[in-house]
Amino acid sequence: MPVLTYAENAGGKFKKSTFEAVSYARAIADQTNTSLTAISIGDVSADELNALGKYGADKVLNVSNDQLKQFVNQAYASVIADAAAKEGANIVVLSNSFSGRGLSPRIGVKLQAGIADGAVALPEISGDKFTVKKTAFSGKAFATVQLTSVNKVIALVPNSYKVVEKQTAGKVEDFNADIKQSDLKAIIKEIVQATDKVSLPDAEIVVSGGRGLKGPENWGMIEELAGLLGAATACSKPVSDADWRPHSEHVGQTGIAISPNLYIAVGISGAIQHLAGVSSSKVIVVINKDPEAPFFKVADYGIVGDAFEVVPKLIAAVKEYKATV
Repeated sequence: MPVLTYAENAGGKFKKSTFEAVSYARAIADQTNTSLTAISIGDVSADELNALGKYGADKVLNVSNDQLKQFVNQAYASVIADAAAKEGANIVVLSNSFSGRGLSPRIGVKLQAGIADGAVALPEISGDKFTVKKTAFSGKAFATVQLTSVNKVIALVPNSYKVVEKQTAGKVEDFNADIKQSDLKAIIKEIVQATDKVSLPDAEIVVSGGRGLKGPENWGMIEELAGLLGAATACSKPVSDADWRPHSEHVGQTGIAISPNLYIAVGISGAIQHLAGVSSSKVIVVINKDPEAPFFKVADYGIVGDAFEVVPKLIAAVKEYKATV
């Protein structure tokens, strides 16, 4: 039975997390000696669809329907489950993105499948049993779960698996989905987003600020450093609550959980609620003038100093380095 992976797009373009999920699904297909089918929903160009073959998709199902131009949780889940049934796929892989977290349980119910959301490594496979390592307790710990059901749904945490090029045919076929009107009761008519900024869930580098910056007028250096590093900007909950920064930048237990390769925290003490959303970061750098700040206990690198002195020097160092390469 083939593996099916959902190729999520944003504005008609596939994100890095999509290619991670395709690469991850390809590895599972190789482990189980089967093929990989990808499914794309929405208006996506032929070039984008063909690119999925570069990362291991043997076949790409293209669902283009006016009713599905905008993401609709229930409808998308029905289409993906329908494709899995028609393709005979008993393993469905998708990214554990904002959309993926809504899709995976719905797909699981429709396929009567076991679910492992928040996967961070390839499963150990023994017959029909999959042992999957995943995040637990808001990212503060890891757990292993066993999927013993015939059908399985795995949602991969962004930035937890590398993109692997494995050129295959990637033949594109149109897929006619049976869309139920009951799945379209709640429809998103418009999505407005800042397309010139790096998406937080997909960012490999994040520069984040806290109350130590004293006010929104001081955020220029955070944005400048992020711009130099090609990073996304983020903030702590007190900052977004005070309307210094938009709530879309709030990372933590009650905000967005992220897992970048590098997380730079400036003027953030490191409350447990904040750590819950960033502890999956591969490398954490903390800049704080309080040597007793809790964040230093989990940091890989720490600088005890005033952010208004340290960050400008860091910006200058990055500029100097970039001028030499």
